[in-house]
Amino acid sequence: MSIGKIVEHALQDGYLTPAMEAEVGRICDHASELSIEEYMALDRLMGALLTGEVVAVPRKQFINVMEDLVLTEAVARVAEIEATSERTLDVGDIAAYALNRLPPLYATTEEGASWQRQRAKAELQDLISQQVGEAIARNLDRPNDDKTPVLAKNTGNELVSQVSKLLQAYAPNFEQKAQP
Repeated sequence: MSIGKIVEHALQDGYLTPAMEAEVGRICDHASELSIEEYMALDRLMGALLTGEVVAVPRKQFINVMEDLVLTEAVARVAEIEATSERTLDVGDIAAYALNRLPPLYATTEEGASWQRQRAKAELQDLISQQVGEAIARNLDRPNDDKTPVLAKNTGNELVSQVSKLLQAYAPNFEQKAQP
């Protein structure tokens, strides 16, 4: 989509979504030079944003706490299996399978996330374990191919790094707020 089309949609709808903003950024970053029409469209968008004619929709400010709980359970159980066998399992597939069968637990603040975690551990831990177990069983039944990225057999910092990358992939816009 062109900058002109994005600006046209923003002016028509009255808002600029994060996806629209990202597309404008991508176009500007990858273009060696913008045309006069693109500069005029960007100027029109800036003016509309400054006057309030167009409102920028904020980026996602919520998280699904269930993702963290499922990933924690899946990583721990996969690590046990991989430590005692030659099998490698796809943590992403396992987490996605389980998450599709569990209720979401959204929160907008760290306090809300903490409350949701406590609630889930008290009321849903057995269900989380059951769904992760089913996901692992399905994953073990699949043929092991080298095309699917898996959590390698590592210990210490390498495992922490891989888990960190997985969490970033699942929640790229979540920024943990520092506790006061």
